[in-house]
Amino acid sequence: MTDIATSAFVRENLVPERPAPVKTTGFVGFLRTRLFNSPTNILITIVSGLLLWFIVVPALKFLLVDAVYPFRLSEYWTLVWADKDRTACLAENVGHAVGACWPFVAAKFSQFIYGFYPEPERWRVNLTFILVAILLLPLLIPRLPAKSINAGLFFLALPVVAFFLLHGGGLGGFGVSWTAGILSGFNDSIGEAGRKLANAGEAGAIVGPLLWGLGKLVVLLSTVVSYLLWPLVWLRDQIQMSGRPVWIDLAATAAIVSILLFWLNGGTRAGWRPLITSLAIFAGIGVVIAAMGLDRGGLPVVDTRLWGGLLVTLVVSVTGIVASMPVGIALALGRRSTIPLIRIFSIAFIEFWRGVPLITVLFFATYMLPLFMPGNFKIDGLVRALIGIALFSGAYMAEVIRGGLQAIPRGQSEAANAIGLSWWKTTTFIVMPQALRHVIPGIVNSFISLFKDTSLVSIVSLFDLLGQVHASFADPVWATPTTLFTGFAFAGMIYFIFCFGMARYSLFVENRLNVHRK
Repeated sequence: MTDIATSAFVRENLVPERPAPVKTTGFVGFLRTRLFNSPTNILITIVSGLLLWFIVVPALKFLLVDAVYPFRLSEYWTLVWADKDRTACLAENVGHAVGACWPFVAAKFSQFIYGFYPEPERWRVNLTFILVAILLLPLLIPRLPAKSINAGLFFLALPVVAFFLLHGGGLGGFGVSWTAGILSGFNDSIGEAGRKLANAGEAGAIVGPLLWGLGKLVVLLSTVVSYLLWPLVWLRDQIQMSGRPVWIDLAATAAIVSILLFWLNGGTRAGWRPLITSLAIFAGIGVVIAAMGLDRGGLPVVDTRLWGGLLVTLVVSVTGIVASMPVGIALALGRRSTIPLIRIFSIAFIEFWRGVPLITVLFFATYMLPLFMPGNFKIDGLVRALIGIALFSGAYMAEVIRGGLQAIPRGQSEAANAIGLSWWKTTTFIVMPQALRHVIPGIVNSFISLFKDTSLVSIVSLFDLLGQVHASFADPVWATPTTLFTGFAFAGMIYFIFCFGMARYSLFVENRLNVHRK
């Protein structure tokens, strides 16, 4: 048997040390693992660094280093505002190559924000911006309470208050007068069209009898509708002849609407809450009318042709964003409807508006829409552009939302039907919330695109932020070699701030709503 001691192996030298592990943390680790971990990434890193060097560095040099600021330090170390003309941005006066001419932006800042809005009335624009911020910020913070009341004020009350603040004017009537005027005007235009058809039929040879008969039928229909509208028109006339038409019209509208809501909600069986809520809303409307003096003519009227700058950009973009959501939801649901008429109409609407460029839509809404309105019915130029943009963006939004609807499994609807939920409740509480959560990136992408597309309204004589910047270049007082680049750089930074803010908030909402998937 071999002796264990004599056969045992005894190492006489130490094992060589193994190399230290590669550092994967810190700045060096980031460079090693993310930027230089493969030949391809090394090449991409070098190319990206060169691009940043040749693009970002000159841009920062133009915007900050070589820029001329609207103020400077005097010999006593006090701030002194720069000159009020182009001499502040000329190289021979500064003594070096001039970059961005920020005194130009400071001098034209009010024009970039308000356009040609009268200076004594600009407090109305500032108040509107403050109201929007006060009502919007609580909606964006998830943990704040009273979201339903806040949403009602933002989406329903704020547009009316903002309109009378920005445009001015007062109320000649309220719901009854407006409804009677719109319906009677529309009915009169139909009757006039019928009479023209009948006259054309009398002069025609081949299809004359057909046109005459169709015209007489339209006239008869208009006559019948006029008799049906007579009580409403009579009530409107009595209200207008009274001493205080606005308040009497408000009281009549409140009574009619509140009674209808109370009756449609089941009357006393469902409780008095709908009636009390409706009366409280109309009481709030009355307080706003009294506070703004709308029954006495209101604020001085500022024509929308004087609006401009960031004001027009925000009005057009916010209106288009808010209006595109309900239009898109309705069209997306209509395109998936089992009723052929609704489905065909939704498909035709979506494909038509997606098949024409936005410039064509703006031209059509601005110059051709008035031709389809009754003779005594006029629509403001800005409102016509808003209608066109809302319908155009709604068609694109419909396809985004339809993609979210298709991502919902059929089992969701089947489970809702199994427990007895109606189609409306299934769509409202089960299908649509999940669909919207799936397409948050697409929705926000459409919002960002719409915000930037507002610059196209300048072709229909509406000067938004970019239009005002471009118009300011015609001022010879600020004609310098760098004025053009400075103005576009300022506009680009404003657009970037808004678009980047929407993108970051969408990521926050997406992460918050997808917690169950983590």
